[in-house]
Amino acid sequence: MSDDISTGNSSIMIEAIGLSKYYGKFKAVEDLNFKVREGEIVAFLGPNGAGKSTTMKMLTGYLAPSAGEAWICGENVLENRMASANRIGYLPENGPLYEEMTPLDLLDFFGNARGMDADRLEARIEKVIAQCSLNTVMNKPIGKLSRGYRQRVGMANVLLHEPDVLIMDEPTAGLDPNQILEVRSTIKKLGKTVLLSTHILQEVREMADRILLINEGRLIFEGKPEDLREESSLDSWFRNQTAAA
Repeated sequence: MSDDISTGNSSIMIEAIGLSKYYGKFKAVEDLNFKVREGEIVAFLGPNGAGKSTTMKMLTGYLAPSAGEAWICGENVLENRMASANRIGYLPENGPLYEEMTPLDLLDFFGNARGMDADRLEARIEKVIAQCSLNTVMNKPIGKLSRGYRQRVGMANVLLHEPDVLIMDEPTAGLDPNQILEVRSTIKKLGKTVLLSTHILQEVREMADRILLINEGRLIFEGKPEDLREESSLDSWFRNQTAAA
């Protein structure tokens, strides 16, 4: 583990150390090393199949690494699965929602499943409803909601237990332009540490404090969006980086 966390510096909220995942001879992710500090929104950028989702599943404990370590808020994910899970809000791409439930029903169900006491759960439901602008649809079946509202319901659910870290896999995929703007605005207002997987370059321009670019399972660039200000466009930079890796 890095010296920053081991000496009590709590500013590093996510850390990958030599993180790797192999399927036989296929290297889905190989030797990833990076850190995300408190309050940062970091874009985890890469083409489809680059290893973004696999990395996120290892960081959240849904998938065990073949080698290396994942740390969340000073907790080793593999060794302290429940402790690290309590610090994470994980929004997978196309995350499961119970379509026959209303958003209110779903939040109440998952809050009880997490063992939240009644008073805290009631207060947190009220809070996340406001954060995610769900007031007008709280009693409508989720199956009847638009994709944008469904994404907001998923976001409300991962915020319910007040996690310190949010890990989001393609949170704006499949949304229309207005819905994308609403989701971006919600994420930026949260004031959380966010690792945001995307292959949409506009997300980098609009949201990210820093970029991690992955291709074929390896980290090939780490920097800030302003580091690329001399590039003719992010799109051409992305193509050049991923083609050359």
